[in-house]
Amino acid sequence: MKEIVLDTETTGLSVRDGHRIVEIGCIELENLIPTKNIFHFYLNPERKVSEKAFEVHGYSDEFLATKQKFADIADDFIDFIKDKKIIIHNAEFDIGHLNNELTIIGKPKISTENVIDTLELARNKFPGSGISLDALCKRFRIDNSRREKHTALIDCDLLAKVYINLIDQKEPTLNLVENGENNNSFSKGSAGYYKKIIKPTEQELLNHKDFLNKNLKKNFF
Repeated sequence: MKEIVLDTETTGLSVRDGHRIVEIGCIELENLIPTKNIFHFYLNPERKVSEKAFEVHGYSDEFLATKQKFADIADDFIDFIKDKKIIIHNAEFDIGHLNNELTIIGKPKISTENVIDTLELARNKFPGSGISLDALCKRFRIDNSRREKHTALIDCDLLAKVYINLIDQKEPTLNLVENGENNNSFSKGSAGYYKKIIKPTEQELLNHKDFLNKNLKKNFF
């Protein structure tokens, strides 16, 4: 199953005040393992970044002025997320901004039916506790030291780890495969590693049997 972890940065909080997206980042997961497929762009919002937003992400008007506009990357973005569940922390914010951008260029909106909001998952799982991305990283002991500023790809990477913990999947499941030489091997997967059961040698089995016999004699004789 493929899912998309998504995050955006913007010029400000509300689309009602005309704020726009300045960065969009997506990481693809397949069976909860990140693939090599990412989608990432800085965007020219065609307006100034608010002071508060600049404090959050640090993207200046001068830096963004040379970037592509959302309309330039919209079709590729739509193709990237097509038919996949979208994982977002505080989905109302990101989806609101994305649908605003799509409406401006006459494209269909993203349906919330395809969205999983990790903020809601965390609120239901830990009522009354801190549920910000930083708070959840701390709870699950996820290293977020790179998060000096809010940046889309770093936040996506952290959110992917948080999401896996929220749904109680501590590590990806590896599938058993048929192997002519040893059926106890695990298949190598997208994570780039495999696990293998090591069988004891004959000498190790004899040593173990001898150990058991000695202990049985001590206990019963």
